[in-house]
Amino acid sequence: MAKNDLIGGSLWEQYSNIVSDRMNNPRYRGELTENDAARLGGKLIVADHGAESCGDAVRLFWVVNEKGKILDSRFKSFGCGTAIASSDTMAELCIGRTVDEAVQINNLDVERAMRDTPDVPAVPPQKMHCSVMAYDVIKKAAAIYKGVDLSTLDEEDLVCECARVSLRTIREVIRLNDLKTVEEITQYTKAGAFCKSCIRPGGHEKRRYYLVDILSEVRAEMEQEKMTAQADVKSFTDMTIIQKHTAINKVLADEIMPFLEGDGGSMEVVDIKDNNGHTDLYIRYLGACNGCPSATTGTLYAIQAYLNQKLDPTIRVVPV
Repeated sequence: MAKNDLIGGSLWEQYSNIVSDRMNNPRYRGELTENDAARLGGKLIVADHGAESCGDAVRLFWVVNEKGKILDSRFKSFGCGTAIASSDTMAELCIGRTVDEAVQINNLDVERAMRDTPDVPAVPPQKMHCSVMAYDVIKKAAAIYKGVDLSTLDEEDLVCECARVSLRTIREVIRLNDLKTVEEITQYTKAGAFCKSCIRPGGHEKRRYYLVDILSEVRAEMEQEKMTAQADVKSFTDMTIIQKHTAINKVLADEIMPFLEGDGGSMEVVDIKDNNGHTDLYIRYLGACNGCPSATTGTLYAIQAYLNQKLDPTIRVVPV
């Protein structure tokens, strides 16, 4: 399937490479049979789930041994490419876990597993709900295996029953993506996209939780945490000599040493002293930097200027 057959233009760029690959090349699509279960020495579990909100559907196959460990997992999905990628990832995450462990997998775990990099979402906001379907079918499979009603496994409070989005999911999505409006919550989770009763009081059905209240509460928590963190940060001049040493070493290790090592050089901190309103950093050059003409001119000035910019203008660098 070509990219343009799935989605068009710039929207494609909002999908991770992992999602793109799993859309086109799902690894766990297929089915497991009673013969497969007998061969693996386990019990076959088959669970179905359909998302009325978007028309997608998924069937999950497990083979579970007598200790509750999922020996193999497969899926069939009827829906968009994102639903296929999410279901494929969900099936893989189940393998090797016990049923009780698999039930702890949520839609955010599925989405995170499809990211190319930890801080960049794998799919655009309007497709986040596809991973919720994968999360729900796991619970159905677990309920079938345990021989219990699905409601006994639903430990989380549902905010939106239409899209089956939990309170925990909404709170985490707000934090992870720094969401500021109810509309953004709906884009990311589909919560509030359908009957709209969960958006605010006054809808056709009274709810325990409302998106406007959750958003307000989480944003207040985030602001308080930010203010607390800022209050805990000391200025460089107020730090103890040990704290200064730690701060300087971090900048050196993260941002200065790689440049020196790239030219075959290095350096080490010999001492740090407070001296009449200045912090004097005594360094020793190593490798190619030792004896290099620029070690006492250009390189020295560059190191000091960077520390002045990143930490404090009172830092002076002294080669020994």
